[in-house]
Amino acid sequence: MKSFCFKAQRKQSVMGGRAWRCGLVAASTLAGLFSLPVCAQQAEQQQADRGTPVVVQPGAPGQPTRILPPSTRATLPPRSSADVQFMQGMIMHHAQAVEMTALIESSTQNKELRLLGARISHSQSEEIKFMKRWLEARGAPVEMPMAKTSGMDMSGMNMPGMKISSQPMLMPGMLTPKQMDALRKAKGAEFDQLFLTGMIQHHNGALIMVKDLFDTAGAGQDAELFNFATDVDSGQRAEIRIMQNMLGTALPEK
Repeated sequence: MKSFCFKAQRKQSVMGGRAWRCGLVAASTLAGLFSLPVCAQQAEQQQADRGTPVVVQPGAPGQPTRILPPSTRATLPPRSSADVQFMQGMIMHHAQAVEMTALIESSTQNKELRLLGARISHSQSEEIKFMKRWLEARGAPVEMPMAKTSGMDMSGMNMPGMKISSQPMLMPGMLTPKQMDALRKAKGAEFDQLFLTGMIQHHNGALIMVKDLFDTAGAGQDAELFNFATDVDSGQRAEIRIMQNMLGTALPEK
């Protein structure tokens, strides 16, 4: 009987020892895991105290974050020549749309058209600024090489720093010099119709440019460019529908 009791106590003691050791290991593991973000925070605080920038690289699932040296610099993704040509061409394309909207004030009293023109002018002017910054950040010229070498002066575009000739290289959908002259001379309802039909043509050209970009192998992979191009596509599709409705309701049927 005593022998049985002794064996039972010994078994309980061994089991208790194992449980204690397992608990100790688990506690140590948890302490190590919880100490990782604390160490990262301490490192960040130390660098902040020294007035140096903190560059933190998130770890993979289950892995700690890494504090990178302050000298670490982000690198831009590789670009294709099609990306650059798209941005250069779209700058020229947008510039003509801005020129078209500048004619509205002196050519029509149509309030709905004036509001639409202001919206197009503002959005495309801001997009021109973005495209120029994108190109400059990548060391690419904001003008298309052909525009430079052919001595284009971009007459009538009213965009600083841009050059085009009296017979410019037109992007898809851009109005010809003859169409632009007709738009400048028109007034009232005639202007409204020419502007709306011309801007629909212009917007459809931008959609072609976006499609051509994404149809080109290796192009459109840059995240900023991808987001911009998809915004152009969705935004100009919406404006085309607005202008088609304006043509159908504001102008008399022939």
